[in-house]
Amino acid sequence: MRNNQFARLEPDLATKITELKRIKFLNESLLQLTDATKLWRALVIKAFPQAKTLAIQQVKLAGLAATATEDFLQFTAHATVNSVAFYNVALQLLDFTVDSDFSLADPITFCQKTNLPYQNQIDNCQSVISAWYDLLNTSNQQGQVLLDRLAGDGYFADWPQPVTQPLFFNGKAQPVFATAKLRYETVYVETELDTDQDGKFDLVKVDLIRPAETDTGLKVPVLFTASPYNQGTNEKDAEQLMHKMDVPLQSKQPGIENLTAAAANVAATTEPISREITSTTTIAQEMFTGEFSYRLNDYFLARGFAVVYSAGIGTKDSDGLRTCGSAAETKGAKNVIEWLTGQRAAFVSRNSTQAITAWWCNGAIAMTGKSYLGTLATAVATTGVAGLKTIIAEAAISSWYDYYRDHGLVVAPGGFPGEDADVLALECFSRKQTGGDYLKVKQVAAEQLAAITTGQDRNSGNYNLFWDQRNYLKDMQQIKADVILVHGLNDWNVKLRNVYQTWQKLQNLPIQKKLILHQGQHIYINNLRSLDFTDMMNLWLSHELYGLTNHAEQILPEILVQDNTTPEKWHTTDYWQSDKNQLSFNFVPNKLVTQPVEPTVCSFNDQLPATVFDRYQKDLSSWEHDLLQAGSDMEKHRLIFKSAPLTKAVTLRGVPRVTLKTAVNQNYGLLSLMLVDYGMARRLQAAPSVLAVRGIQLGYNWQEENAVDFKLAAQPSPWKMITKGHLNLQNRQHAWQVDELKPNTYYSLTTELQPMFYHLPVGHQLGLIVYATDFGMTIRGNQNLTYSLALDACHLKLPNS
Repeated sequence: MRNNQFARLEPDLATKITELKRIKFLNESLLQLTDATKLWRALVIKAFPQAKTLAIQQVKLAGLAATATEDFLQFTAHATVNSVAFYNVALQLLDFTVDSDFSLADPITFCQKTNLPYQNQIDNCQSVISAWYDLLNTSNQQGQVLLDRLAGDGYFADWPQPVTQPLFFNGKAQPVFATAKLRYETVYVETELDTDQDGKFDLVKVDLIRPAETDTGLKVPVLFTASPYNQGTNEKDAEQLMHKMDVPLQSKQPGIENLTAAAANVAATTEPISREITSTTTIAQEMFTGEFSYRLNDYFLARGFAVVYSAGIGTKDSDGLRTCGSAAETKGAKNVIEWLTGQRAAFVSRNSTQAITAWWCNGAIAMTGKSYLGTLATAVATTGVAGLKTIIAEAAISSWYDYYRDHGLVVAPGGFPGEDADVLALECFSRKQTGGDYLKVKQVAAEQLAAITTGQDRNSGNYNLFWDQRNYLKDMQQIKADVILVHGLNDWNVKLRNVYQTWQKLQNLPIQKKLILHQGQHIYINNLRSLDFTDMMNLWLSHELYGLTNHAEQILPEILVQDNTTPEKWHTTDYWQSDKNQLSFNFVPNKLVTQPVEPTVCSFNDQLPATVFDRYQKDLSSWEHDLLQAGSDMEKHRLIFKSAPLTKAVTLRGVPRVTLKTAVNQNYGLLSLMLVDYGMARRLQAAPSVLAVRGIQLGYNWQEENAVDFKLAAQPSPWKMITKGHLNLQNRQHAWQVDELKPNTYYSLTTELQPMFYHLPVGHQLGLIVYATDFGMTIRGNQNLTYSLALDACHLKLPNS
């Protein structure tokens, strides 16, 4: 284990005393003590809130070893507190095990090794207080700060009720709100849309969870998650709509896509009608019990925040249709925020004229969520809507073209070959699950889905008006909310280009922005042991939504990156890419070199024997192995170029650029490029492992979560993909421009791979694989296409530090 805490404040002693008094670890009586050992003993007793009698407390204290020969009770009966005894006890309170994890003879060495905070000298009351404050804010073996763990055991269970204001400690909100009393209510927000064309503004269902204390006047901020999935999905329908991947690549007519919307040649429609408001209430008429919740949201429900979920237009119990990433979906989610800030109406039921206000909301909103959820957070932020103070967008799409396409090619998100915008729209159209309601919109829904299928244009793969309308990058200059971006460096669902482009767009905006890049795939990281992510978000949201002066904007790093070679190691930096440093390589057969090269041509053919092609379609891992392995069935169907073993380690960071001079024997073609780390090594596993089942408590008698993190694989592997990219040779200049491609004619082009942040150790080799069909992402035509490279005009440039 290695402790990485970025949200821990280090105040002076006077502040520590004030804050410990605030959470009732200290009182005037304890502050009058002059015996440091007695003070230490009193504090340790408070670390067992479940022990309600002296007899049970003594059992708990006797269970702690203070030295190699004495337990805590024995030691404190005659000895004086010192740093060794203090940290022996402290490490046990943090769930570390004597002898297995640390030695009772030298706990300080373990603290140093694991990066746990400690004080060298503890011998008086002031040092005990200071060290105890730090201990309460130290992550335990599961990655949860001790005070949160004690809260789960009931430390705040007897906190005076009702709570009239949130409690802050070390700059973060504490779980003093009774989750057993949370209010679960449903309202229906009237949007500015009429996507189902019934002449009335669409209503969207909103489920809200708020502290009971709001009943008596407390106003709280909101964490809003716009999740198209949380009212259910149409898995079978989506599966049937999946597009075939084994289709041939075709030549495209040269030209430039028109990105300007043409005026609709239809009769003017009637302006939708707003619902009449006959009365207004503060009492909801509909409740709910179940929710597809996000554990980060659950964590904040115990800390004086409300949580709102809305699946949006076209979902179960809402009006409208799904439009997959369009402006309509953005507006529908924005309208929920407008209701929360008092700028829009909502109703107590879907057919009522009685309005209900968000009277309990303080007007400060954050949006949270991963994937489609984080995408909608990003999209809503580009509207500049008032009240949205910050977003925490995890694995979010910034341009839907970069999700389903790549440089003029249809490219599936990793793990979902055949999916496209129409498939996702149908999957999320949970309004279909209420039969009677679905009948009202069945025809218009079919027409809308057909329009999406046409607009996405799988035949060309070009960037067109459909995709331009789903490109949030164009409007990012309107963002006023502060932004936290989180993304996996091994996420091939929402590929890294999405977060990289967002980050670059944010650089010139007068907002606070933070970036966290982890080694995961398409996952949440709120329960990673090695990073205090939840604590960081607590520091951030306490500042953003409650206005607490905790200096979160200065304390949290600009960029955090998880190391790809050493488990539980994180780096801080101020930039992702700099063009000041670049590795440059030229191509010779089978090699990447730095010296000038002679003219040489290398070729490969993309067509595989039918039996091999069929095997790869059914077994993607077999294809991935053979693509990288010399002498495999892919030997004549790709080119591998390797550098010499590195004499010094490098960190590759940013966007790789490859310049090629290439020809193909037909008037169409595609290329795929993969950057590979070659070298035997135990590498981090692709998914985090469970370290402690239900090891993280989110409050007292509340939700629990597994503690997880990435482990090294048990066995070494010979390679690891760093990044890759794809290109239609007819879109060699722009995704929206189709150029002529003459057979057997050489063309020069420069293309970008997906961004990277990767540490390459000494002795490893850098490999570039040039191939065509990517069985995991591109279409698979198995066509007789021969590609040639003029190597003297091919170059690879890699930004690094």
